[in-house]
Amino acid sequence: MQYNYHILNQLNKYAGKDRLRFHMPGHKASGAFCRAFPGSKKDITELSFSDDLQNPAGAIAAAQRDIAQIVGAKRAYITTDGSSSGVMACVYVASRFGNKLIVPRNSHKSVFNACRIFGVEPVIVQGEELEGVLLPPDPELINKLITNDVNIAGMIISSPDYYGNIAPLDDYAAVLKPQGRYLFCDGAHGAHLGVCEGRPGYCGSYADMWVDGAHKTLPVLTQGAYVCVNDEDLIPYAEEAMGIFRTTSPSFPIMASVEYGVKYYKNNPEVYAGARAAAAAFKKELSAFMFYPSADWAKVAVDFKPLGISPDLAQQRLEKKGIFAEMNDGRYLLFYLSPSTTKKQLEKLAVALIEIAGTKKLRATYVDKKTVISPAARTYSYLYALRSPSEWVPLEESAGKMCAENAGVTPPCLPVVIAGEIISERAAQLLKSSKNTFGIKDGKIKVVKR
Repeated sequence: MQYNYHILNQLNKYAGKDRLRFHMPGHKASGAFCRAFPGSKKDITELSFSDDLQNPAGAIAAAQRDIAQIVGAKRAYITTDGSSSGVMACVYVASRFGNKLIVPRNSHKSVFNACRIFGVEPVIVQGEELEGVLLPPDPELINKLITNDVNIAGMIISSPDYYGNIAPLDDYAAVLKPQGRYLFCDGAHGAHLGVCEGRPGYCGSYADMWVDGAHKTLPVLTQGAYVCVNDEDLIPYAEEAMGIFRTTSPSFPIMASVEYGVKYYKNNPEVYAGARAAAAAFKKELSAFMFYPSADWAKVAVDFKPLGISPDLAQQRLEKKGIFAEMNDGRYLLFYLSPSTTKKQLEKLAVALIEIAGTKKLRATYVDKKTVISPAARTYSYLYALRSPSEWVPLEESAGKMCAENAGVTPPCLPVVIAGEIISERAAQLLKSSKNTFGIKDGKIKVVKR
């Protein structure tokens, strides 16, 4: 079956002729702006023909119906505000069913922000560590928590995570649903799993409500995403949430690209198959290298610890060759693939990595930077700490004090220390030595006043 690109087709018709644009946006797709941004002719507002994301009845409605059908959802809602707006929607819906939500420690910053806004206490859980990466928590722990606390609305979890760990969503669902609790999923890194045959590992196969960060792994413009619902009882709350958190001025090119990205691989399945085959061939060629054991073929994390090579130096060499990784966490260089990744691109990466591994001057440059922090002591709740009188103190003086606001490293925007926890010496050192952080200002961290 070939899918039509409903939104894009309308934009192409409008952009294909000269128009007198007495409507937003202000660039008018003319002059120097149009020359600098050729795609601006497709950048329009809600017009008589274009449909309205707030109350879709035309092309947008058709696009959303198709997306839902492709990924196996009851409803799908396009958003141009990234996965974070979808996470907000999920936590908002959860707040209608309880004032607590199970949140794995390695959840995205947006999950904790949403809990803060809606007054939902995150019941923070932590899985085991595998090769320097936190795994999803044990389903038995989830069962124990919800059995002992009727105020827990359910659980929200990232799957797959940045490193390609896929959570045991079937086990979570089997625990949560019989007790009337909900499974929400931050699928920001797994939209590609929803558009292949059978959808193996896709969070939508088990979640009651989830968000797919389409722009991360599909041919979609940045900030393009969609929220899906499978539990019909949640649909009214989800629609209410989308009306609150989505912008009233959505980008039509981004909306069109979301629809395009979801449908492209259904219309061209050979492209998807080719990328998967290329990824497998890449790892086979680099059989002498160690990779993080990802369950997601699109996440390739090269482990530089066994090589004894600094990933910082390796990253510098790669970038001089025009090769840019998604993330460097001090041990792994994460190469973020998608079904649009080509065999030629991966062959070029393989040659560069083999050259780096054989460079004598890079040997013995690796320095172990343990990034997984042991669970910190918690004296008060997350929400209590956020609301308490606070002050900013230098990181070197923060150990032993209670954190008043989450602080972490970006990417991947995960907290090192969470509000309500006692800051450890190791956490303070990690935050101080990290290049890009959140929750840190001028070398200081917010703590609860004593």
